[in-house]
Amino acid sequence: MSKVISAHSVSVDGYITGRDPGAGRGLGDGGMLFNWYFDGDTPSQVFDGFKLSEASVRFFDASAERVGASLAGRNTYDDSGWVNGGAPHPTAPLVVVSHRPVPGMSDKRQTLITTGIEDAVAAAREVAGGKDVAIMGGGAVTSALAAGLVDEVILHQVPILLGAGRSFFQELPEHVELRLLEAIPAPGVTHLHYEVVR
Repeated sequence: MSKVISAHSVSVDGYITGRDPGAGRGLGDGGMLFNWYFDGDTPSQVFDGFKLSEASVRFFDASAERVGASLAGRNTYDDSGWVNGGAPHPTAPLVVVSHRPVPGMSDKRQTLITTGIEDAVAAAREVAGGKDVAIMGGGAVTSALAAGLVDEVILHQVPILLGAGRSFFQELPEHVELRLLEAIPAPGVTHLHYEVVR
């Protein structure tokens, strides 16, 4: 059965955006969270245009090849400009979970689910073709963790303290225990791969 994973670039103090993120502003002043995508000499075999360090590309491509569908919360969707089309993964369709309608959503690779995280994960699994579902956005990940739907958490931890922005994790109703599977230091980032303990 496919797994549900969360993979985010995150600052050491736990932010996935900088100050003032939003539609047309992307991550606000937090764009350096993704510098490691482009600061190496090794091209990604999954994402055109990404040139990572050798250590990062091995880990990143292995994770990206597993993805059959992406699932994003509404803030991530709006901030990333996907309302104009596209998706975060070059081949995987995108499921958006939101309690609000998305005006103008016309990309055939995108599906809107307004009935909650459980239905959104089910819809993403359906279109993932047996591959994994990658959840993006702090609110969506937190809801999925609270519902017991997340199998793995990947943190691409960037050595910076942003001091403000959108936090990766929001308040959870109870503790979620993680078991470290891999820790891979690389230039500009440390890749931390956890499984959720059930």
